[in-house]
Amino acid sequence: MRRALEEDLGSGDVTAETLVPADHVVRAELRLQEPAVIAGIPWFEASFRLLEPALRIRWKTQEGEEGAAGTIVAELEGPARPLLGGERTALNFLQLLSGTATATRRYVRAVAGTPCRILDTRKTLPGLRTAQKYATRIGGAVNHRFGLYDAILIKENHLASVGGIPVALEKARRRAGVPVILEVETLAELREAIACGAPWILLDNFPLDEIRQAVEFTAGRARLEASGGLDLETIRAVAECGVDFISIGALTKHVRAIDLSLRIVSA
Repeated sequence: MRRALEEDLGSGDVTAETLVPADHVVRAELRLQEPAVIAGIPWFEASFRLLEPALRIRWKTQEGEEGAAGTIVAELEGPARPLLGGERTALNFLQLLSGTATATRRYVRAVAGTPCRILDTRKTLPGLRTAQKYATRIGGAVNHRFGLYDAILIKENHLASVGGIPVALEKARRRAGVPVILEVETLAELREAIACGAPWILLDNFPLDEIRQAVEFTAGRARLEASGGLDLETIRAVAECGVDFISIGALTKHVRAIDLSLRIVSA
């Protein structure tokens, strides 16, 4: 948050410092301009706390709650200069993370009633992974690996580098303490992965009929994750095939910020 504020404020808010007296106190309302799930309150608050700890924020909509267009999310009261100086940074985080949570909630609802869970991915905005993965959890998804350090995910380029599925899995088993996930692109690779005892298999860009075959063949011997080209129109059918997870890169990659406005209502 300090870096974000420094990026915006630089040597100071010349507009507010020129126009607004230092002791001027105002009251403002934060309002939704469209339906959304609210996420990012800690980031919003930090933006103002770093500038003016005495600024008061009263939340009327809590983290993870949904609000309709026109909903007053919060009321703020305090010195005008820090409110004006922190406004853009605070809104940038709240709008981005609320957009992430709102999109995630739609995907979670699309598979409701099935055992399938929605996973996020590493396709995040650079430097904002923790914040965006926090927002997907607020939206109801399950965090997949945070980085390259907390799980082994064997993809096609790894297989090409080491000589195939059996060798890759054998090497992966020697690294204790981290989950092992193997990506496969064909049913033949799936059968080989099951024969080698893969515990978690990612079905990459499988057609629907092949996902059904994969679930039937696996028969609970490994966790199955589906991924690749799935959207709100297609994931329900995939979830009903019986996969354990569906991972959606769009949750954090194709983000549309939520429209929120912060307006001074009393000066």
